[in-house]
Formats: sequence, structure tokens, C-alpha cells
Amino acid sequence: MPQLDITTYASQLFWLVVCFGVLYVLLSRLALPRIATALEERRDRIADELDQAAQLKKQSEEVLAAYEASLAESRERAHALSQETRHKVQQEAEAQRQKIDAELREKVADAEARIKNSRTQAREQLQGISSELAGLILQQVAGTSIPQQQIDESVAKALKRRE
Repeated sequence: MPQLDITTYASQLFWLVVCFGVLYVLLSRLALPRIATALEERRDRIADELDQAAQLKKQSEEVLAAYEASLAESRERAHALSQETRHKVQQEAEAQRQKIDAELREKVADAEARIKNSRTQAREQLQGISSELAGLILQQVAGTSIPQQQIDESVAKALKRRE
């Protein structure tokens, strides 16, 4: 094997240093600056994207806060509207109930007046019929005639006692 021959060590070392030197110069002048530039661009791009992500996160948090505030405000308005509507409906129901109560009181008062009127007319008719009947009975049973006014007064007293 020629690599292990001691007489060729000097030439092998020479060519090793020359190849290493050329390779070092090529890498340090051409490849490494390009790699460093690519790494720097990548680092800058990552930093920009992280900044952009932080800004987007901040914006999304602001939008979320605005949404939650809007939602809370909407809930409050809906609750207030619900309360207002409930209050209106209760007022309308109360007004309608009072109107119906007034109408019913009026109808009851009319009915009571008609009943009282009917009762008064019936009592007058009953008193008149009773007076005539009492006069006829006295005339046929006793054979005497009593003044109609006295019979009317007696019948009126008897009917008042029954009430």
C-alpha cells in the first residue's frame, strides 16, 4: 500500500495541506457566506413571523374582547327589552282587566237595578192583587165591605213583616 510507505509521507502531507487550504478558502469565501446569509435571512424571517403572529394574536384578543363586550351589551339590551315588553304587557293586561272590571261592575249595577225594579214592580203587583183578593175574601166571607185604603195598608204591613 503506497499510503503506508514512509518515503511518500512528505508528498502526501503537501497535497493534504494544499487540498485542505483550497477547500478551506473555497468554503470560507463561497459556501460559508452563503450559508450564513441563508441562516440570517431565516432568523430574520422567523423573527418577523413571530412579531406578526404576536400582532395577530393581539388583534384577535382585541376582536375577542370587542365581541364579548358586544355580546354582553346585546344580552343587556335583550334583557332590558324583555323587561320592558313584559312591563308593557302587564300594564296592558292590567288596563284591560280594569276596563273589564268596570264593564262588569256596570253590568252588575244595571242587573241589580233591573232586579230591584222588577222586584218593586212584582211587590206592587202582589200588593195590588193581595189587596183585591183580601177585599173579595172579606166581602164573601164576612159579607161586609172594608174601605180599600184600609185593606191596602193592612196588606202592606203584612208584606213588610215577611221581608
